[in-house]
Amino acid sequence: MIWQRDWQKNCDSSASIGEKVDDLSEKEQLDVLKAWWAENGNYIMGGIAVGIIVIFGWNWRQNSIAETEIAASSLFERVMEAANLNLLDNAIDPAEMLFADYQDSPYASQARLALARMYMDSGRDQDAADTLQPLALSGAGDELSMVGKLRLARIYLYQDRPEEVIGLVGGDSDSAYAARFSEVRGDAFFALERYSEAEAAYIEALSDNPQAQTVDAMLIQLKINDLPSLVEVADSALDSDDNSPAEDDTDSDTDESESHESSAGESEPEVE
Repeated sequence: MIWQRDWQKNCDSSASIGEKVDDLSEKEQLDVLKAWWAENGNYIMGGIAVGIIVIFGWNWRQNSIAETEIAASSLFERVMEAANLNLLDNAIDPAEMLFADYQDSPYASQARLALARMYMDSGRDQDAADTLQPLALSGAGDELSMVGKLRLARIYLYQDRPEEVIGLVGGDSDSAYAARFSEVRGDAFFALERYSEAEAAYIEALSDNPQAQTVDAMLIQLKINDLPSLVEVADSALDSDDNSPAEDDTDSDTDESESHESSAGESEPEVE
């Protein structure tokens, strides 16, 4: 019994010492935590603040984009309603607002295409060209800009401006519209009587993917068949050169005859 009391006393004493050790460890951990917070707390609070600002800014940006798209869409609907009714005057104002306030929106690009078509239907080809130029010359490379470039090239052909067609579509051999650009370029060369270059452009257009052609191959072949042959071009040039001196001689003979008659008429009174 005595040894049991001694053993219990020793156990109680050990437990008391362990509790003191645990209390001391917790205080030390708390001191370490306080020191760490004093050193890093500002950074943590700053990071939280930045995160809140980023989230707020992102939401504001998304809302702003949505509002912009809604406004641009509303103006575009007004343009298309006027286009469907063929009311050019009603389409001009909303289209101009789109161009001024939302020029980077795809709605503005589509509105340019629609307005240009209305101008052409009304016989205002220069207004159509002016409307398409910002889209065609933007260098964006997307489908809408390619369509704008193709339509502008055709307007230039209509206006008898083939040199500008060549400059406009001369460097787009890698785009999805390459075959259509080649055909238009061939038409421009034909207008300039540069028939060999026209033929090369037409042949390039015919090299379009036969499984998904973007051009009328039969029409282009007819254009090639209608090209003057090199022999015909050479003969035409020779005939032109041969006729030029003859015309000059005829003019010279006519001038001499008139001069002779004039001098004869002036000398008759002196004889009398």
